[in-house]
Amino acid sequence: MFVYVLNKHGNPLIPCSPRKARILLKAGKAIVVNRTPFTVQLLYGSSGYKQEVSLGVDAGTKPVGLSATTEKQVLYEAEGELCTDIPAWLAMRREFRRNRRPRKTRYRPARFPHRRRKAGGLPPAIQHQVATHVKVIKQVTKILPIMGITVEVAQFDTPLLKNPEVSGAAYQHGEQMGFWNVREYVFYRDHHTCQGCQGKSGDKILHGHHRESRKTGGDAPNNLVTWGETCHHKIHQEGLEDQIQRKTASLRDATQMTILRWFIYHGITAEYPQAKLTDGYITKNTRMTHGLAKSHIVDARCISGNPDAIPIAQTFLIKQVRGQNRQLHKVTILKGGVRKANKAPRHVLGFPLFDKVCVTTVGNVSSLEGVPAVTLICDYSMGQKCLPGSVTRNSRGLRQPRHFEQNH
Repeated sequence: MFVYVLNKHGNPLIPCSPRKARILLKAGKAIVVNRTPFTVQLLYGSSGYKQEVSLGVDAGTKPVGLSATTEKQVLYEAEGELCTDIPAWLAMRREFRRNRRPRKTRYRPARFPHRRRKAGGLPPAIQHQVATHVKVIKQVTKILPIMGITVEVAQFDTPLLKNPEVSGAAYQHGEQMGFWNVREYVFYRDHHTCQGCQGKSGDKILHGHHRESRKTGGDAPNNLVTWGETCHHKIHQEGLEDQIQRKTASLRDATQMTILRWFIYHGITAEYPQAKLTDGYITKNTRMTHGLAKSHIVDARCISGNPDAIPIAQTFLIKQVRGQNRQLHKVTILKGGVRKANKAPRHVLGFPLFDKVCVTTVGNVSSLEGVPAVTLICDYSMGQKCLPGSVTRNSRGLRQPRHFEQNH
């Protein structure tokens, strides 16, 4: 475990041990500037000696691995989780707007033809992924003297993942070659027979059923199966969709990463021109050579160039959440035609949302039982969610919380 250190000008230094940090704090030579990760700032001048620290970034569409290492020691490791619900949020916003226009602006001319994306602009989901990669890297550079950044942006061979024996001209002759559309191919693959009853119902009308939702699984052939009219109606009527599982994993993430890799890399180099690029096969070879387990954090350690560095016991989880819910009203209309506002107050009990506070409970009202705990104010009530996973319930035994750390 390390305590991260900044000099009196706010520039990062090599981290120190908790014991040394306690001595500096008790002597009044340092102050606490951040608690997660725990960071102190010196109040006196220092020599400014810095070791060479390299940062490895395992880029991805959902998780992002980070590892800052020296030749002998790992100084920081974290895994970041990206938002994956942006397309769903945009679709929901579009539906709300379509429903609101005829009610509020019946005679207003359409404005959607006037909306144009800026030259070089990215769709919201891609822009979020690029910005999140830059954000998590910036968080590391604020607490550690990073000398070099290495980024792995993988490229996946999706035809090879589907068929390991594909080669040569077979790349141009996919499984749907000679068919007009996916529906025709799926019916041919299943011999125009219901896969539920194997044709016993005698239905002449066939349906292409999605094993997973079209939003998540798409219209890929391995996500479709042929069902007859009777069986297909029974599935949806009795809610048996969950019993039909997909046989092979989706390649959506691999396809997205192949497309987004250059957007992510150019977005990082725009902020950090010294960033270098590496390939996934190099990382895999390094990991297997040193006998390391597969994980995003371990891959990031290999990318940093120091796979044999001593790992630390404490790793961080960075979860990206949306900062503002722009839905104005609840979907359900109350009695009298009243639409309840969907906005949460910015402050609860005098504290901003998602700030960390310290509370003390008395009596047998929760599992804390008088022990101070760092909690998150995340809703309207006093039912804050504790970091270990327990929940402090509403009770008169809950004392007034005090501010612990501001949300960044």
